[in-house]
Amino acid sequence: MADKTNASQGTGAAPAVDSPAAIRNVVLVGPSGSGKTTLVEALLVASGVLNRPGTVLDGTTVCDFDDAELRQQRSVGLSLASLPHDGVKVNLIDTPGYADFVGELRAGLRAADCALFVVSANEGVDEPTKAAWQECAQVGMPRAVVVTKLDHARANYQNALATAQAAFGDKVLPLYLPAGDGLIGLLSQTYYGYSEGKRSTSAPDAAYADEIEELRGTLIEGIIEESEDESLMDRYLGGEEIDQKVLIEDLERAVARGSFFPVIPVCSASGVGTFELLEVITSGFPSPPEHTIPEVFNPHGVARKGLACDPDGPLLAEVVKTTSDPYVGRVSLVRVFSGTIRPDTTVHVSGHFTSFFGEHNSHEDHDEDERIGALSFPLGKTQRPAGTVVAGDMCAIGRLTRAETGDTLSDKADPLLLKPWNMPEPLLPIAVQAHAKTDEDKLGVGLQRLAAEDPTLRIEQNPETHQIVLWCMGEAHSDVVLDALSSRYGVTVDTVELRVPLRETFGGKAKGHGRHVKQSGGHGQYAVCDIEVEPLPQGSDFEFVDKVVGGAVPRQFIPSVEKGVRAQMEKGVSAGYPMVNIRVTLLDGKAHSVDSSDMAFQMAGGLALREAAAATHVSLLEPVDLVSVLVPDDLVGAVMSDLSGRRGRLLGTDKVGDDRTLVKAEVPQVEITRYTIDLRSLSHGAATFSRQFSRYEPMPESAASKLK
Repeated sequence: MADKTNASQGTGAAPAVDSPAAIRNVVLVGPSGSGKTTLVEALLVASGVLNRPGTVLDGTTVCDFDDAELRQQRSVGLSLASLPHDGVKVNLIDTPGYADFVGELRAGLRAADCALFVVSANEGVDEPTKAAWQECAQVGMPRAVVVTKLDHARANYQNALATAQAAFGDKVLPLYLPAGDGLIGLLSQTYYGYSEGKRSTSAPDAAYADEIEELRGTLIEGIIEESEDESLMDRYLGGEEIDQKVLIEDLERAVARGSFFPVIPVCSASGVGTFELLEVITSGFPSPPEHTIPEVFNPHGVARKGLACDPDGPLLAEVVKTTSDPYVGRVSLVRVFSGTIRPDTTVHVSGHFTSFFGEHNSHEDHDEDERIGALSFPLGKTQRPAGTVVAGDMCAIGRLTRAETGDTLSDKADPLLLKPWNMPEPLLPIAVQAHAKTDEDKLGVGLQRLAAEDPTLRIEQNPETHQIVLWCMGEAHSDVVLDALSSRYGVTVDTVELRVPLRETFGGKAKGHGRHVKQSGGHGQYAVCDIEVEPLPQGSDFEFVDKVVGGAVPRQFIPSVEKGVRAQMEKGVSAGYPMVNIRVTLLDGKAHSVDSSDMAFQMAGGLALREAAAATHVSLLEPVDLVSVLVPDDLVGAVMSDLSGRRGRLLGTDKVGDDRTLVKAEVPQVEITRYTIDLRSLSHGAATFSRQFSRYEPMPESAASKLK
């Protein structure tokens, strides 16, 4: 793998294979700006798919084609580009590096069988990338590290390598050493020079001899430690020269099982390292049959065992990404895990997010049959026609009208359901409203389509505040959502101040007199009632007590008084928030034999509650969340201080792993509406948090006065 000299130039056509063993599904992971999209361009050129690379600055890359990506000059969504190399089809899955788009990264990790972690030679490794490495480690996904931007003015390969080793572990070792305009293979001790995109070989410069010897010794020891031949280390330490072929075979096996992680330096601008990287991908990374299929169930939740990556097996595929266009319709990017997808066949579409994630998602469960139309192999936005698509491969399917991101496609006679990948919880609420009446109908349609595309977007129609709330991953995510509404669906929306659902309650006991008397010819309206209101403990909601004597209020109208009180409680009596935790006692009243009615006593009940509220202090109650923050140990003090400044009540800390602490606190919701942004800034992306509603409690007067 490490030092082969043969390299296919590819054909430029859409690669197609009929065997899962000839496929590699590779996801590119790394910080924003590390050069993932540019690396894809260089690999496409090296394989002959492209004649020349595009650039992010000019908006001409294969993988960044969305309007938002062209404007922002960064990836905001997952995209696929396929290439052929050495008889193998390589599906490159380019993912965004910015933390707001971690949902796209998770989708890419699900679709892939192995990962390239891209590190820039002039930058470090950020915390989200370290977290992604740990996720891959937990499932044993094979990985390699690519150090890019070797031509940058501040590039320092040795520093980048040390940073990667500190972040990812001591099994991260280089296969090559950058030298001049090429690379030196540490196993073959051969110099690979690049001139006009072509690779030549020669002996390395003698000036690198000491460095080669040191790095080569470390590499060989690392490979031997992972060898299944237990005698190899003793032979090596005894001075025996280990055959290079044996070392390469052991290296390939260790990379494939995810216990050794080679580092390949690449300069995308000159093409240096691209052939070496393609050799690692095709020879070292495993094919789909070597990767475990995710958990499978039938629609009733019964586990299905025994499925394998077999083109002749039952159909099992997953929608990795959905895009919608007002003119083209939906396009579904699909990873096939089992069976074969053929055009003009009917498949079963299953979406059961509620079964796995509960009611708090924007996806209705659905089971229905849909007909597959044309199949294609994407090259960014270009769709290259495909015939059949076998297990292990990826393709695009047009016009599946009900399929959403995360849905399962299977045979209609044998419906199956894949357990969806873990979806990060969106924690930034953005309240929006249609800019004009003409936008209201289009807003609902646009949001529905965006939710089908993006599982990390949750849409809430808050029944208390009557606001449309978009729960996003961060400001960049919300900007992309609002931009898509405007540019793609022609919907103009305004962001408005988010209203937190508060409550009102009585601060003390008070009496109220409700008199509703009107006479305007014919039947009039007459109702009088006297009530007493007193506060109840938290969580008591509402009690209504009848203490009327002597029939002052006829029995048939007593429920009317309660109904009127309840209606006024819903509207609030001070700041317009629902009222809770009170006991209302009906003491007395008056009625008229002709003019009294149900509606009149409802009006009187509401008036009595308002008069009682005017006679005492009305308190505001605010929702309080239990907030759990997972933070590096060196930032615990800063996070705890910040939570205290948000009127948080610290509950304690728990040690998690070697260098993490879980900080728990109770914090009012009004203080954490933008906490996901503030915490990311405070911790440089190193901390994460979750929140869960706890209870309502009185709001301090200093805070309540700003809302009344």
